[in-house]
Formats: sequence, structure tokens, C-alpha cells
Amino acid sequence: MNKLLTLALTLLCFGALPVVAQDNSAQQPTTEEQEKEKAEREKNAYRLLEQVIDEAQSLRLTENRVRVQINAADLLWDQNQGRARSLFAMAAEGVAELGRSQSQQTNQRGGFQEINGASAGRPQNMRSFQLRQELILTAARHDAALAYQLLAATKPAASTQNTADQRGPRAQITSEDNLEQMLLGRIAALDPKLAAQNAEQMMEKGQFPRTLPEVLNQLRNQDSEAAEKLADKTVKRILAANLLTNNDATMLAQALLMPGPRPAASGGTDTAAKQPVQSRGPALEQSAYVDLLSSVVDAALKVTPAAQNNQRGAANPRTRAIGTGGTISVQQQPTDAQIEQMNARRLLGGLQIALPMIDQYLPAKAALVRQKMSEIGMSTNSPPNMMQAFSALQGNPTADALVQAAAVAPQQMQSRLYQQAAYKALDEGDTERARQIATDHLQNNARDAVMQRIDFREMAKKAETARFEEIRQAVARLQTDNEKLDFLIQVAGDAQKSNPKLALQSLEEAKQMTSRRATSYEHFEQQLKVAHAYATVDAARSFEVLEPGISQLNELLSAAAVLSGFEINMFRDGEMSIQNGNGLTSTINRYGQELALLARSDFERAETLAGRFQFTEPRIMTRMAIVQGLLGVKPIGPTRNNAFISIGDAFIRQD
Repeated sequence: MNKLLTLALTLLCFGALPVVAQDNSAQQPTTEEQEKEKAEREKNAYRLLEQVIDEAQSLRLTENRVRVQINAADLLWDQNQGRARSLFAMAAEGVAELGRSQSQQTNQRGGFQEINGASAGRPQNMRSFQLRQELILTAARHDAALAYQLLAATKPAASTQNTADQRGPRAQITSEDNLEQMLLGRIAALDPKLAAQNAEQMMEKGQFPRTLPEVLNQLRNQDSEAAEKLADKTVKRILAANLLTNNDATMLAQALLMPGPRPAASGGTDTAAKQPVQSRGPALEQSAYVDLLSSVVDAALKVTPAAQNNQRGAANPRTRAIGTGGTISVQQQPTDAQIEQMNARRLLGGLQIALPMIDQYLPAKAALVRQKMSEIGMSTNSPPNMMQAFSALQGNPTADALVQAAAVAPQQMQSRLYQQAAYKALDEGDTERARQIATDHLQNNARDAVMQRIDFREMAKKAETARFEEIRQAVARLQTDNEKLDFLIQVAGDAQKSNPKLALQSLEEAKQMTSRRATSYEHFEQQLKVAHAYATVDAARSFEVLEPGISQLNELLSAAAVLSGFEINMFRDGEMSIQNGNGLTSTINRYGQELALLARSDFERAETLAGRFQFTEPRIMTRMAIVQGLLGVKPIGPTRNNAFISIGDAFIRQD
């Protein structure tokens, strides 16, 4: 259940625009040839990476240097671990330096100015926190002990840590605790015993790491006896906590309950121990599961109807003056009793999904739970098995699996999942099924988008045997440039094998549509679509499409540097931040992605084109993207804090 929202977001890529597929009918290279090509790619990648590292020394912004060092260390780990460790250490020094300088600036201003409960200085501190997070979680890919060393070495002063009131139902732990919990989940697979040891230490300090289920399951794969001992300690600590006031304990309890208990071994304990355990599957044995479920039920049953307890309380805002100007409204904190009632209501809502488990393991309490739900106005119907449905989303789910998942998904996710189901049916060649899903389950823009894709596919299929003039006539009937461009690319993809001449004609027409000077980021994206479609058909044409855009980006970057501080703030101290966060840096990153794809077939030209950027920062960004593409490493970006989002009243982690 913990992966539910992440899986749904990942599935959005299924709706990406069609691209021209490679022709697999050509003779495949031998294993020896593939190994030689791989060795050549790696040689080029590491050579270019050294160039990037050297060039990054000239960067003035600490955060830019650190981000390059983190990425470079990640890429170098398998090839030169000593060098990678040195780069991680340098990055840690930079993060610590950035944290100290920001702390000094905060102290000089006399502390953060509170505005509606938020710190005015937080955006700057957030940059430091994101860098620190990237550093530690990236190191955790390779060495758990190193990651913890970096965590300690870069720990900021207590005054700069983001803290929050711990009482409310949405209270957040400190950013330091949050990062430590994220790290715990990240190293669970790499070093389960170390993760388990650190999890115990965190619980001894009164914390309830929400990534503990992953630790338990990874540890069980290595040492089932140790996993059972840790699970027993975890459940006992949760049972000793007050679930109506301790939000961390509540969230951990729900994370452990959501997947259900571990299935009993059919072939004895030895057989069960040998079976691999999924990292986010059931983590508790039946007896521990039932004890925890019973405790959660007892806490949830303490809720009373809203009319009796007036959970939100009276709206009595307080105000206080700041400076010489106006006032800031501060909402009154809820009372302890109100907080307990809000938490009880959330627990009860979370039990809606667990009703089948309550019926099975706690039949004496099942009627009480349903009665309380009726009093509160909640549904008492047992929902379908969401875990079973969403397990079907693993790997490459079918259209039917997506439909089943959408049927039991939270309302805010259903439209997206149904849309992806329709696209998947279309990819599977079942146009009628795609149309049925769109008609039965989608509305307004979502339905129109699917229907348009279906129309494009049907038109493209007919176009395989059509003359190009007929294609032009079909394009002319479409209303927007995006529709015309998408249709031409769709035709090219569908006709590549059966009618390669038509495919090239369609791409040439698309190229002509986008060859003018870009007047918006949308136009840049249209050019990138065409370049991407050409990449596997005619790489030379793909380079031709990209080159003018880089020249124009140079002009825009020069203008942005001049306007910095007046209209936009991309540059600080005369240097562009390489962190993605605005249209220009996003577009540069997109060019880097396309050059990374092209570098696999023509490294020299891709490297040359990346070098056409006049500013150091975009050159580094695109060259780093090429290195990552050649080595097959996923780019690193800021990792969002793990957050629990209320769905029903069950909690699902968003990674």
C-alpha cells in the first residue's frame, strides 16, 4: 500500500507522446560487438565526466559545485570508489559551508521573521537542506556507513532546523528526523542489519520511523530471527504509545497494518524463511498484527460525533503586529481533547480499508467498528482488496490491471489511472477497449485527450497506405499546432516499418512546422519532440533540429543574466543556478536528455553540440546528462520529503 501513490505517478509516463520505435528487423549485433560498444561508451563517458569535474572548479556558487560533485561521485563509484569518496567528502564540506553561511545570515537578521507561521528565511535554508538530502541519499545508494557519516558531518545547528508543533494531526517532525527516516528506508536493502540497529536507536529516543516496515522485510530476507525480534519490539513500543496524541506512532501503525499480516507458511517455517520477502509487503506475523490491529481499533472507537465534540473549536484568531505595518493572523491552537478526537476520526477512517481484517481476526469488535462508522457518517462497506489490485501495477501492467486498480483507488487518483488504462489498451492494439474505458470512466478534458489519441491512432493506421497529400489534408483539419505535430509523429511511428518513406515525409513535415524561431517554452518542447522522433530514424536530422535551439537559448541566458535582479532571479553572483526550477533551466535539462540519447549513436557530435552553450553552467548540465545517459544512470534530483497523504483516512507514502 505504501507504493500506491508512487506507482500511480510513475504510470503517468504511459501517457507520453508516441515516439518512433526502433526497427528490430535489422540484424542484431553480436555479444562481442555489444561489449565493445559498451566499453567505448563508458570510455567516452568517464572522459567527459573528468572534463565536467574540472570545469566545475570554476563555479562560484557553492551549491552548483556541490551538485556536480554529488552527481560525479555517484557516477564514479563503480569505476573509482576512492575518487568517488573524495568527491562525496568535498560535497559534504560545501554543504556544511553553505549551512554555516546561511545560519550567519539568519543571525545577522535577528532570526527568521514569522509570516503566517512560516519563516521568511526558509527558501534559502531549503536549498541547503535539499543539497544535504541529495548528498546523503545518493551516498546511501553505495555505502550505508558513509551515508551516516555524511549525515553527522553536515548536521546543521539546532536553530536552523525546521521544527513544528507536534500536537496537530498533520504535525511534522523536524527536518533532521525526517531525513534520518528517509535514510533508514534507503539503506534497508543495502545493509538491513545496520538499518535495524539504527531503527532501534531511533525508537529508544521516542521516534517511530515510518520506513520501519521496509527495514523489517529487508532484514527478514537476511536474518528472519532478528526481524521477528525487531517486529516484536516495534509493536510493543507502539502499543505503549498514545495513538491519539502521537502522530508518528499512528502513522507507523497504519503502515504496518495496511498490507495485512504475513501469510502462514504452507511448508513449515524453514520453507517460509527461504522465500524472498517484498520490501513493502506484509511485515508482521499474525499474532503481532492482531495485537496492533486491536489497539488501533480501541483508539479509533473513542471518537464521538462531531456535533458533540465540536472538533474544530471556535475560530478565535489572535493577531500581533510586525514592523510598522499591518498584522498577521494566527489561528488558535486546538485543545488536547480536540486533537485526540481528530486523530481518532482519522484512525477510524483508516479502518475502512481494514474492515475485512477486522471481520477475520477481531469479529467481536467488527460490529462496534461499523456502528461507530455509521454514527460518524462513514461508509461501512468493505472495500475491494486494494493491496491485491495495486500489486497488479508492478512491472508492466495491462489495461485490465489498471482498470481494476482505478476502481479501488482514491478518488483523486482514479481519473489518471483510467486515462493510463485507456492509453495502455491503445498500446495493446485494442482501440475499442480504449474508447470504452474513456467513455465509461472519464470526463471532460481527460476523455477528450484519450479520444483524440484514439482518433490519431486510427488516422495514422489508415495513413500507412495513403499518399502523403492525404496526410497533409488530415493535418489541415486539426485545430492546433500541438495536435498537428502529435499526429505527424504518430503517423511516422506507425508507418516506420510498413512505409518508411511515409514516416520520413511525416517527420520532415513536422520539422518544417517547428523550424521557426521559438517564441515560447511550448515551442521549444515541440522542437524537442521532433528531435526525439528523429533520433532512432535519422540522428543527423535530430541534431539539425536541436542546434538552432541551443543558439537561441544562449541569447535568452544572456538576457536573463542582464535582467537578473530586475525581472527574474536565475542568476546569483553572476552565476546561474543549475538546479531545475524555471523554464530556462527546465528547457536546458530537456536538451541534455535528448543529447544523452543521441550520444549513444554519435558521441562526438553530441559532445560538440553540448559545448555550443556559451555559459559554463548549461554546458555542465548537458554534459552531465550525456554521461548519465551513456552509463545508464538515472539523473539525480531533489528528493521530496516523505509525506503521508490522507486517502480515505488511510495513509500512503509519497516518495
